[in-house]
Amino acid sequence: MRVYDYPAEKPELMAKFAKAEQRDNSVDAIVANIINEVRAHGDDAVFDFTEKFDKVRLTPETVKADPAVCAAAWEKLDPDLRDALVYAANGIREFHARQLPESFTLTRPNGTRLTQRIRPLRRVGVYVPGGRATYPSTVLMNVIPAQVAGVKDIVMVTPPVHGDPTCFTPFACAHMLGIADNVYTVGGAQAVAALAFGTKTLERVDKVVGPGNAFVACAKRMLYGIIDIDSVAGESEVLIIADKTANPAFIAADLFAQAEHTGNETVVLLGIGADFDFEAVEKQIAAQIATAPRRVQIESTLSKNSFFVRVPDAETAIEVANAKAPEHLEILAENDAAIAEKIDAVGAIFLGPWTPEPVGDYVAGPNHVLPTGGTARFFSPLGVDSFLKRSNVLCYNENSFAEAAPHTIALAANEGLFAHANAVKIRQK
Repeated sequence: MRVYDYPAEKPELMAKFAKAEQRDNSVDAIVANIINEVRAHGDDAVFDFTEKFDKVRLTPETVKADPAVCAAAWEKLDPDLRDALVYAANGIREFHARQLPESFTLTRPNGTRLTQRIRPLRRVGVYVPGGRATYPSTVLMNVIPAQVAGVKDIVMVTPPVHGDPTCFTPFACAHMLGIADNVYTVGGAQAVAALAFGTKTLERVDKVVGPGNAFVACAKRMLYGIIDIDSVAGESEVLIIADKTANPAFIAADLFAQAEHTGNETVVLLGIGADFDFEAVEKQIAAQIATAPRRVQIESTLSKNSFFVRVPDAETAIEVANAKAPEHLEILAENDAAIAEKIDAVGAIFLGPWTPEPVGDYVAGPNHVLPTGGTARFFSPLGVDSFLKRSNVLCYNENSFAEAAPHTIALAANEGLFAHANAVKIRQK
């Protein structure tokens, strides 16, 4: 594995980080056409694209999943898996319940009353990747915060299921969470477009959340403004800060945990100090890769988007971490909490040897929908706030209006907006 020496090789390392953050625009033309067709032709276009990409011909009668099938999927689950889903859901709900903000009203002595009113979005679409894979954690992490926020209408879309639908775990999750009446088996950019514009079978939503492939991500980006979105998610990534006290076997395993997704992830190890043993980590990588079930994906990631960085001290590691702004950050080092406190640009931080990133993916409670590609500099994890909107309510009485009037007129006149000023002056008369 390539080892960068920081800060000596800072320009080269920053170039690697920037390359990882670049977006592939090759799908834009395809997605733009899908969006235009769905906008113009609704269900017909959705069904045509589904047949083209998923090899399934949908109809208005078959596009919606049967709630009874979702219930059967729940009953069919292995008891241990059912217990795990309940455990995870309880943790997610408990954590997100703490995020609920409150409306407030400011009342001034002159009689002005100013309110910030918080309301949930009315209708939200949750995209769940599917087809030949299952991601029940996506259902939990996207639906539960919306429910905590008070969203009344939650629609789940997922590509057509290949095989027995009663074995599709996301259907079981939909039943567990009480949204089985609103599950549609359509995926890809056509699903996002249908949710954005509305069709005869899919009512328009206010926001679409949830991960997907490059076509889904592109559709969300292009449709932002017509609908709200959570983010334009890229490939998963992890940055591990470790010192000589870290267990090399843990480090290798945690690098693999991110590298196994698709083969295009970014995994980076920062080793603190001249005595950090990168070779010991390499030996563990070689030992563990031999029995890794998803070896092909892991080897692809390690060969394309993985590297090591040697830094002289913890302060320099902090500098590099803030420059990368990683989705996931593990700290396997002494004084891990003190290091974490100085890192501002990050999606989620995992402290110590007993907090591997997968516990955050599944059961801890904080959301695993995190900013990628350096966007942790300005984006936050998905949460209850993502499903709320704020409105301002203003109320003046005659006395408070009289106080504000001359100042309002002066500012409106300065901007040349004389009708603004007149709307105040007419009330002075």
